[in-house]
Amino acid sequence: MQIELELLAPAKNKSIGIAAINCGADAVYIAGPKFGAREAAGNSISDIAELVEHAHKFGAKVYMVVNTILYEHELQQARETIVEAHRIGCDAIIVQDLAILGMELPPIELYASTQTNIRTPQQAAFLESLGFSRLILARELSLEQISAIREATTVPLESFIHGALCVSYSGQCYLSQKIAGRSANRGCCAQACRSNYTLVDSLGKEVKLPDGTPIAKESPILSLKDFNLSSHIPQLVRAGITSFKIEGRLKNESYIRNVVLLYRRKIDEFLTENHEYCRASYGRCTGGFTPNPAATFNRDYTTLFIDGERGNWRSRDGAKYLGEFVGNITGTGTNKYGQLHFTYKGSGGKVINNGDGLCFVTPQGDILGARANTCNGNMVATTEKLAVPAGSKLYRNYNILFEKEMEKNPPRRCIDVVLEMGATVDGYVVKGRTAEGVESIITVDGKGDIAHNPELALENIRKQLGKSSGIFNFTVGKITLEEIPFLPASQLNGIRRELASALEKEIVSVVDARRERDANSFVEKRKKIKKHPVQKKLTYLANCSNSLSRGLYASLGAEEIAPAYELQQENGAELMRTKYCIKYEFGLCPNYKYRWGNDRNYKDNLGKISFTEPLYLLNGKNRLQLKFDCANCEMLVIG
Repeated sequence: MQIELELLAPAKNKSIGIAAINCGADAVYIAGPKFGAREAAGNSISDIAELVEHAHKFGAKVYMVVNTILYEHELQQARETIVEAHRIGCDAIIVQDLAILGMELPPIELYASTQTNIRTPQQAAFLESLGFSRLILARELSLEQISAIREATTVPLESFIHGALCVSYSGQCYLSQKIAGRSANRGCCAQACRSNYTLVDSLGKEVKLPDGTPIAKESPILSLKDFNLSSHIPQLVRAGITSFKIEGRLKNESYIRNVVLLYRRKIDEFLTENHEYCRASYGRCTGGFTPNPAATFNRDYTTLFIDGERGNWRSRDGAKYLGEFVGNITGTGTNKYGQLHFTYKGSGGKVINNGDGLCFVTPQGDILGARANTCNGNMVATTEKLAVPAGSKLYRNYNILFEKEMEKNPPRRCIDVVLEMGATVDGYVVKGRTAEGVESIITVDGKGDIAHNPELALENIRKQLGKSSGIFNFTVGKITLEEIPFLPASQLNGIRRELASALEKEIVSVVDARRERDANSFVEKRKKIKKHPVQKKLTYLANCSNSLSRGLYASLGAEEIAPAYELQQENGAELMRTKYCIKYEFGLCPNYKYRWGNDRNYKDNLGKISFTEPLYLLNGKNRLQLKFDCANCEMLVIG
């Protein structure tokens, strides 16, 4: 039996979810009206129902995220939301708060969100033992660590492969709550990690390079590049991943289409050469634009720790999307209205076009933006009043030609069907079978007149039945007719459309049966779960925000259960734990003798930079202490 590989895409709303399915996603994840970890990406139940209807035509799935921590007064509403998700046909619920395990729910699968902090075999085995039917792993894991989790568990594993990276382990970050009173675990992260900070020592002095340049002065020192594992699909499969997840429930439609089609083609390349695996939904994507991950939002790319090695993880010039690097500004000026015009020297053959969005990074580190209004070779005029010095870097953060190409040349997702036609006593029977094995049969009453020219009539039958209808691409196989009838094109087209409608209904029926089977299997498995032993002393700050989650841990034998940070917000608490380390980034780590830097070489920094620990990050009135857990090669941010 083939193993299914799933490409999982984010959906801010219904239309983006439909676009993701059309570009080849096997599943999408989307928030309902509340309780999604992206507060600005809520959706009505009716919209999600429409998305489910579209997805199920292709055998694709829809997962609703209910992945915030829940307060006591929200438990009933959260339960009702899940009941509604089941009613409209959602295939699973993605969960952070373990209180949901204690609710009386309809039969629907529950997936453990990455917010549950799955980064060790022990934590993964613990969550599986509670009854989750899928585990969504932390982004910071190496292939070796993923393999270890695979060995310790039996349920499917899901891994992020693309998109924004939180600097902290997911579900374990309280920086936004501390600084802005907005909890990431409640869906309203203020993205404090993308803010500018200055690095100082315990004496309040800026930490500087040997040449006197501050290491970090008003810069986004905690902001990471974006994830991109498009070159690691085979390795991830071998490590045990079967669901490949794209981050981005706040991203626009062009971003989703671009990234989904990129990974659809990468995964299809793997499937072509590895027949023991198959797609997790029906159909294939043909034609369309050529994906370009550099042309839509990103902070530059990293593979993070996937190969088990530290790398250059920090987003450099800014925490926002600068765009594709085009070249350097060679000369600037303004017209009589004070509007900027400039010349540039391109790199890599990139050319600015009218309507492109531009970003300039000055030698001083300032970031400025404009829109190209008139282009003549390497001379560009804008309508913005800006002062951009020569020597500035030029980026393009809106590629108008690429956006137009995506709009006018989308891929077509179709389901291949082989059609056969035979005779009955009173008419004809037509059977269609998809490449995935779904069949439907229709009968046609009444026989046509015998054709005077059988060869021409047979050619007409093949021509008309072999066209596309809706989402189906028909190919005519066997025609077993003793006498070839003359059938008008209108009748043949009607037969083809009727068969397409019957196949669509049959696919949805198969999807519904599969969902019911999987959900019932999940329910039966949870009934047989043996309680997993836990440590007698347990602190689980990310989840214990209500009586149900506290009760769960108490039932497992935990004697000490701390309330969620949002409910106590104690001073001196650990606000963030991260695999990213500022000491390593700037060549200050005593465990590494060589470091790469951004625009300068930090090879000889060790021992030449004077500072008194502990180190601090300053941002306005906020002063955050840094601690370094060198035994685990992690950095901590303390409130």
